[in-house]
Amino acid sequence: MVVPTHLEGSSGKRWYIYGNQHAVILTGYKAVKEGLIDNSQAFVDRPHTPFLSVLTKNRGIGFSHGHVWMQQRRFSVITMRKLGLGKRGLETQIQEEAQHLVEFFTSTKGQAFDPAIPITNSFCNTICAAAFGYRFSTDDKEFLELIEAIRIILKFAGSVCHALYEVFPHIMEYLPGPHQTVKSACERIISFSRKQVKHHKENQNLHEPQDFIDFYLFQIEKSKDHPNSTYNEDQLTHCIFDLFVAGTDTTSSSLKWALLVMANHLDVQDKVHKEIKEALGSSHSICYQDRKKVPYTNAVIHEIMRNKFILLFGLPRQCVKDVYVDNFLIPKGAILTPDLRSVLFDPEHWETPDEFNPNHFLDKEGNFVPKDAFLPFGAGARVCLGELLAKIEIFIVFTSLLREFRFQPPEGEKELSQKTIIGLGVSCLPYKICALPYNNQS
Repeated sequence: MVVPTHLEGSSGKRWYIYGNQHAVILTGYKAVKEGLIDNSQAFVDRPHTPFLSVLTKNRGIGFSHGHVWMQQRRFSVITMRKLGLGKRGLETQIQEEAQHLVEFFTSTKGQAFDPAIPITNSFCNTICAAAFGYRFSTDDKEFLELIEAIRIILKFAGSVCHALYEVFPHIMEYLPGPHQTVKSACERIISFSRKQVKHHKENQNLHEPQDFIDFYLFQIEKSKDHPNSTYNEDQLTHCIFDLFVAGTDTTSSSLKWALLVMANHLDVQDKVHKEIKEALGSSHSICYQDRKKVPYTNAVIHEIMRNKFILLFGLPRQCVKDVYVDNFLIPKGAILTPDLRSVLFDPEHWETPDEFNPNHFLDKEGNFVPKDAFLPFGAGARVCLGELLAKIEIFIVFTSLLREFRFQPPEGEKELSQKTIIGLGVSCLPYKICALPYNNQS
C-alpha cells in the first residue's frame, strides 16, 4: 500500500495523495461551506470503489452518479416531501411509533432496561411505513431479519475487511469472510423489497399513491416511453435499500444519545418536561409544527445532535471538473470528504464547542435561533435525503417521551458513560436506563 502524502492548506483543507489519486478533507465551517455549498455542482459524484460497485451497480440514490443519480435523487426528494407531512402522511405514522415506545417504556415500571432494541425497531418501522405503507409487528420474522441485515452492513462499513476488499478486490472476491456475509445481507434487503414491490403491483390501487413504492410504480408507468428514463424496478429496490441503511441507524443512534444525555443532565431534562407540559398539555398529539411552541426543547434537541454527532465525516464525493476552492485547485477526479465534526465543533461558530450547551441555539430572549454551522446531515447537492424525516422523527418521539417520563441512570450509578464506539458512525456504548412515569399532577 502507498503511504499517503499529507499537505495542509488554508481554511482547513487537508490534501492526501494516494499514488495518482488526490483526496481532500475539508475542515471547519468555512472550508466545508465553500466546497459543498458554494461549489455544490462540482462535487455531485461518488467515488467508484470495487466493493460499492459490486453492491450497488450504479443503482439507487446514495452511491449512484451521473444521469441515474440525478433522476433518482430528484424523484426521491419530491416523494419524501409528499410523504413527510399532512394528516395522512408519515407524521401520523411517527406519532403512532412514539405511542408504541411510550407503552413499552411504561411496561418497564421504572426498572432499568436497555432502550436500544425498541428504539431501533421503532425507527425501522417508520421507514417501512414510508416505503411500504404499513408497519410490521416487532415479532415478525422477516422484520427482524431486515433489522439484522442492516446491522451487519453498518458494522462492516469502514472495517479492516472492507478496506482490504477495496484494495485487493480480485483476491477478496474469492475468499470467505465478513464481506461475503454482507453481500448476503444486502441481497436479503433487496429480496425483501422485491417482495413488497410485487405485492404492490398485484394490489395496485386506483386512488392516489400512499407510499414510496406506489409513487415509484406510477413514475415507471409515466416514463416508460421516455428514452432517457432510469426508472425501473431494480432502481426502486435499491432506493428502498438506501432508505433503510441510511435512515434506521442514524436516527435511532440520535435518540439513544438523547436519552443518555438527558439522564446525565437532569436539570435540563426537568426544564424540557416543564416546557412541554405547559405549551402542549398532556393529551395534545404532538406534531412537528409544535417545535415553534417549545423553543428550549427544540434547542436541546439540536444541541444533542451537534454535541453527540452521528457522523464524523460526510460520505466521500468526487470532483466532476477542475475547480478552485479558496484559491486551491481541486482537480477533476479528486475525492473530497467533509469533516462534519470540525464544523459542529468549530470554535468560530460555537461559544463552548466542547460542552453540551443548549444556549448555542437560543437568543437572549429564549427564542430558538438556527445556526448555519449546524450541518449534521451534510450540505450541498448530496445533503442527506432523509433530513426532514429524521428531524420530524426525533422531535416527535423525543418530546412524546420527555412529556411522560423522567429518565435516570439505574440505582447506584451517578451518570451514564458517554464513551463512544467509532465505526462508520459514532454511537454510544450499550446502557440501561430507568423511565420513571410522571404523576398526572406534575
